[in-house]
Amino acid sequence: MRLYDFAALGIDGQPHDLHQYQGQVMLIVNTASACGFTPQFTGLEKLHQQYGAQGLAVLGFPCNQFASQDPGDDAQIANFCQKNYGVNFQMMSKIKVNGDDAHPLYQWLTGQAPGLLGIKAVKWNFTKFLVGRDGHVIKRYAPQDAPEKIAKDIEAALAA
Repeated sequence: MRLYDFAALGIDGQPHDLHQYQGQVMLIVNTASACGFTPQFTGLEKLHQQYGAQGLAVLGFPCNQFASQDPGDDAQIANFCQKNYGVNFQMMSKIKVNGDDAHPLYQWLTGQAPGLLGIKAVKWNFTKFLVGRDGHVIKRYAPQDAPEKIAKDIEAALAA
């Protein structure tokens, strides 16, 4: 499997084929609306605005697996993200990122870029995966890694 072989539902319920991002740099993030890291939506939107025209695609995947911090439905999540953070990057339908029911994309991402000590599971909300133009995972970032601190890696990936 390659990154571009996956599909997901957009937050609007429409099928979203990741093949459309072929040749772009992607930042894929599991998000939550009621997490201590939720203000990172601001930084993610800033990255989207700053680098989108250069080929960066930010994809947010809401997840409720961590302390039930995103219990709303897709419409509620979309409204929250737009109203509170002006999110214009692509938000997807809520998924699971860990366990047997994890979305196949996240099974692939965590296999390609395990976390600390080789652990594949996503530790918490706002774990980030930077994917190069070639569809390979460049790096996995911890939830506490603020989006603005990833900018240099994004610039390098865009230049590659």
